[in-house]
Amino acid sequence: MIRAYAVADVRAVEDAAMAQLPEGELMSRAARGLAKVVRSRLRERDGTRVVALVGGGNNGADALYAVARLARGGFAAAAVLTGAGPVHSGARADAEQSGVVLLDGSIPGDPAVGWAAAIAQADVVVEGITGIGGRPGLREEARRWVSQIRPDTLVVAVDLPSGADPAGLVGVTDADAVMADETVTFGERKPVHLLPGTERACGRLTVVDIGLDFGGCLPVVERLTPEDVRSRWPVPGPGDHKYTRGVLGVVAGSSAYPGAAVLSVLGALGTGPGMVRYYGPDDVRSLVLASAPEVVTVPGRVQAWVLGSGVDPADPAAAQTCELITRALAGDEPAVVDAGALALVGPRAAPTVLTPHAGELAELLTRVTGREIGRPEVEAAPLPAAREAADRVGAVVVLKGATTLVVAPTAWTVPVRSQADAPAWLATAGAGDVLAGVIGTLLAAGLPALEAASLSVLVHGLAATRASSGGPLRALGVAQQLPATIADLLRR
Repeated sequence: MIRAYAVADVRAVEDAAMAQLPEGELMSRAARGLAKVVRSRLRERDGTRVVALVGGGNNGADALYAVARLARGGFAAAAVLTGAGPVHSGARADAEQSGVVLLDGSIPGDPAVGWAAAIAQADVVVEGITGIGGRPGLREEARRWVSQIRPDTLVVAVDLPSGADPAGLVGVTDADAVMADETVTFGERKPVHLLPGTERACGRLTVVDIGLDFGGCLPVVERLTPEDVRSRWPVPGPGDHKYTRGVLGVVAGSSAYPGAAVLSVLGALGTGPGMVRYYGPDDVRSLVLASAPEVVTVPGRVQAWVLGSGVDPADPAAAQTCELITRALAGDEPAVVDAGALALVGPRAAPTVLTPHAGELAELLTRVTGREIGRPEVEAAPLPAAREAADRVGAVVVLKGATTLVVAPTAWTVPVRSQADAPAWLATAGAGDVLAGVIGTLLAAGLPALEAASLSVLVHGLAATRASSGGPLRALGVAQQLPATIADLLRR
């Protein structure tokens, strides 16, 4: 399990460590670890020139101490210093004594000389403009510095990319934040490193151990890893039968979107249910049986539902299917609510997982709040949007995307789950239908909603990686790769 901690807890842990260590020791550890990473990157690129962008806080000091170490190691090192506030005096003195060229970044930049030329000529830029106390966005001085970085220069951010929201709540744009190739953080991850609004700005993440103890803190974001699957996955034993393994009911598909039903069913079957019952239009039922003859199409016992994939509630032809969905939502069984069923769901006491993409979440929030909310608002602040929907419906929300959020209602006081396991090729029609089937199977097996949803997102993403092999994939291919993917994970 990967964990990220709130900024306030990070500060408290750092303060506690500094109280027990000689003055400056914690910063020395951070600078030493940062310098080691940057040295490796320079050598990988056959680089000789490193430039630090130095703000007035601790991250700037870490950057300055690190390039001082690199200068002593024979690299050509320079540092561009802010005019917005004093730079750490000890770091500045160490840099001067080590031969780092110190440049005043507050004066106008000349592309041929001074700080602008130094940045433009760097093989690696160490970016330490702001820290975890910073606010989203870059001030004008920092924008000028960043504008001089060449596209082929490696950017290593210290702790977090400047301009990104440390709490990860506000999404970043290329104009408002540094887009780092790598971020070196210390001790533990912060929300900025794992949440979808900001993770892309961090690039590769390297965590340097500086001896911090987070044992007394609760994480605010978690990410499951492949090693977490074996201990959590419902593996049948010799005493199990189809009803103890879980019976999943699927109400999905329409004449316009028959494939959604097939993909939901195949996603479920690839995950290991005891039985799948399908409810839907006759023509879709025939297609489902042609693809999966083991599916049962007569009414009976159901232990969880997958509802709504490929259903358009505005289509008069879908009235009977919508009635089935409404009845299932009124029951006590756990349910995965996808696509068209999102327009029909209200607050539920039974375990419920909503699986919208950003546009569908905007429509749901508009309906349940009475406010006009658009997709751009959700994409700009994905976690607050998902949290509001979770609170309104009393459900776990799976907000699908390159980084997928799994968010429980606030009252549950549990960390957000954030998964980024799938290739970009997974952004294709039908992938969400497969995911709904996976989640439904785990709900039918008795897993809690948050666990079922986050495990499913992880496994679905890994199956997509397997189906892709670095190239295009089909949603059907993802479903077909589920059994082998799960088997590999259980062997770990």
